[in-house]
Amino acid sequence: MAKFKLIISDPSTGKSSVNEVEGARAQALIGRSLGELIDGSTLGIAQGKVLISGGCDKNGIPMRGDVHGSAKKYIVISTGPGFKPTRHGERRRKLVRGRSISDDTYQVNFTLKLEGQQEKAPKGETPPSHTSSEDKEAKPKGAKKVKETKATALKSKETK
Repeated sequence: MAKFKLIISDPSTGKSSVNEVEGARAQALIGRSLGELIDGSTLGIAQGKVLISGGCDKNGIPMRGDVHGSAKKYIVISTGPGFKPTRHGERRRKLVRGRSISDDTYQVNFTLKLEGQQEKAPKGETPPSHTSSEDKEAKPKGAKKVKETKATALKSKETK
């Protein structure tokens, strides 16, 4: 019978909580893989959706999203879960577990995703909800916002 320790982290508050599940609730996790979004109410842990973000087995061997299946494998890695390089460019052969959850998995890490929460915008782009009132005004593309100094403020008062 499967039994898992679930670590649910809430990025909005920065806190995490620990729950244990076994039986039918634990069976719902078997066969799932890292990066899947599942309903938290089926596990009895949270309202809304949760993202499977990681995990490990009873020996502490971490799961990696780039290894297929649920078996242990030796792979050459340079960054990511299971390896912290001590010098620039270092690579090493390490034992890791695949991305699928199985009976051998001991701990599963989740990230809470609230309803209506948007994913991060690609680098260099701002999501539409984060635009300021200044951006909504019609401005030519090359125009820059001029910082008002005391001297320019006095000149504008004199002209009025």
